[in-house]
Amino acid sequence: MEKQFIPVRIAVLTVSDTRSLEEDRSGDALVARIEAAGHVLAARDIVRDERPAIADLLRAWCAEDGIDVVISTGGTGLTGRDVTVEAHRDVYEKEIEAFGTVFTHVSLAKIGTSAVQSRATGGVAQGTYLFALPGSPGACKDAWDEILEAQFDYRHKPCNFVEIMPRLDEHLRRS
Repeated sequence: MEKQFIPVRIAVLTVSDTRSLEEDRSGDALVARIEAAGHVLAARDIVRDERPAIADLLRAWCAEDGIDVVISTGGTGLTGRDVTVEAHRDVYEKEIEAFGTVFTHVSLAKIGTSAVQSRATGGVAQGTYLFALPGSPGACKDAWDEILEAQFDYRHKPCNFVEIMPRLDEHLRRS
């Protein structure tokens, strides 16, 4: 029997000290791909490169029933203001270590050894998937096109993120 597509509710967070939503090409690229794939844009916001502000918004979105996934863009580099990865890790219950590895592999094919400067990461908290992507539109497109689109398609074989979503927070429901 053929599996049916299940739309996922995805929030997009841009981390930037300088961009507004009107200038957010990376967020726009993600939103376009999310909607083209048949998923629901559940929320969108922009926040400054401040670790507590990023972590607080991630926690708030994880607590919302209407959000299954949060994808952030920006703040994954090596400069002093790049704190998105640390904010994500403040929230994670479990890190998806292979996400960063696979993203680096994808990036290596596109930008060569410059891929070592990205600290893209993924994890899970409160039954919600969280991903931190670099702030460039190209990196966001690569992450979605090469990794996330397939993993958020319930029909993708041999396995995908959607099929285990109902079990992500099972530890919170145990008595």
